[in-house]
Amino acid sequence: MSDDLTIRRAIVDACREMNRSGLNQGTAGNISVRRGEAMLITPSATPYEAMQPDDIAVMPFEAYGVWTGPLAPSTEWRMHLDVMLARPDVKAIVHAHPVHATALAMCRKPIPAAHYMVAAFGGTDVRCSRYATYGTKELSMAALEAMEGRTAVLLANHGILAVGASLAEAMWRAVELETLARQYILSLGIPGGPVILDDGRIAETLAKFGDYGLRHKVET
Repeated sequence: MSDDLTIRRAIVDACREMNRSGLNQGTAGNISVRRGEAMLITPSATPYEAMQPDDIAVMPFEAYGVWTGPLAPSTEWRMHLDVMLARPDVKAIVHAHPVHATALAMCRKPIPAAHYMVAAFGGTDVRCSRYATYGTKELSMAALEAMEGRTAVLLANHGILAVGASLAEAMWRAVELETLARQYILSLGIPGGPVILDDGRIAETLAKFGDYGLRHKVET
């Protein structure tokens, strides 16, 4: 089996898993994976159960906006492509509309260090971007600004974006982000609210991730 077909099948499987797990609904989400000097991305408005590996669009980095494939790429292709062009560390991107994280994005509230796992996203919080219309260059810029030094972002009044060094890692972060959002929302209903960890505690966690390996959490 070619590497290309393996990646395409992995994207289709991940899309279907997003909906099975409740991370996404309908065709609202989209996934992309870096492949050499191009990006493979899900097609626009295609039900995941009907999507086939051959439906995945290919967009070369050197020809911005150009694509090949039987179906047009997701309407969010600019956000995926711009993030990959600006962030060489990003090998895969998951965009979805999970209920709890999107609820926080609708209120434009970031997720603070109410749980040490916020460090999985690179810092002391998960920021919420400024609002921009879907599918626009402005949304790409808003996402990149809010994701500086981070591996995920809440997109204002929209959803989430999670990235990784692999598709498995990006998916893991998307699930972890929704879990963290749900936990944070629940904690806000308890008298006194959550206790926020200080920067030093998060720095300790980041150091332990670097030593123990966050990748271990993804692969096991």
